Amino acid sequence: MEYNNIIVETEENIAVLTINRPDQLNALNSETIAELGSAFKALEADHHIKAIIITGSGNKAFVAGADIKEFYQFDIAQGKELSANGHQTLFDLVENLNTPVIGAVNGFALGGGLELAMSCHFRLASDNAKLGLPEVTLGVIPGYGGTQRLAHLVGKGRAMEMIMTAKMVSADEALSYGLVNQVTPQEELLGACQKIALKIVKNSPVAIAGAIRAINAGYTDGVNGFEAEIEEFGKCFGTEDFKEGTTAFIEKRKAEFPGK
Repeated sequence: MEYNNIIVETEENIAVLTINRPDQLNALNSETIAELGSAFKALEADHHIKAIIITGSGNKAFVAGADIKEFYQFDIAQGKELSANGHQTLFDLVENLNTPVIGAVNGFALGGGLELAMSCHFRLASDNAKLGLPEVTLGVIPGYGGTQRLAHLVGKGRAMEMIMTAKMVSADEALSYGLVNQVTPQEELLGACQKIALKIVKNSPVAIAGAIRAINAGYTDGVNGFEAEIEEFGKCFGTEDFKEGTTAFIEKRKAEFPGK
């Protein structure tokens, strides 16, 4: 499929999805959100793809925010619809994707950009990255999951401070907060993400998808994460991956997981 605002490249069971609007610092407009949602669904359906890395083009920004020109004249109903559609089309989709998604945060990740990064299963950042949710400077709050995911990742107090002050944090601060897993020089960022992705693709994709669901369950209102873990653990015993993994262990060989 051809896209106007993103580039999808695949190699060795790994897809690299690049937001390609460098003149707008990769800002998220409605077309880009729709294209990203479509691309993530297609990659999840492709059983050859076992890990996805998402990044931004150029060396200035992962995503510098949402495209304010699209919604600055919206009313209350339109604002609610904008947020709800974004959650459904992209941000919730990424968080609950069965295929692991690594955020490669190169440069600015602000507003919707940080919200997209936080939707990923984990994040690495370049040493020049700046991360923040500046929405209150525009008279609005984060609307694509930022108030929820930031608090889950860094704690309520830090989330309150970052959102209320519109504070941008450096890559090193983000690392100390637990907002990113690792900081690298910018030129090494994609390589570091690919190195981790190569470790992921050696493991059972069925088990990894189950682990994603179980972990996310613990952060979902009204869902008992321990019960979800028991359910997902039990389901593994009926998979070909479980049979292959345990047999390979007993036979002292490397497992070749069929992904079933």
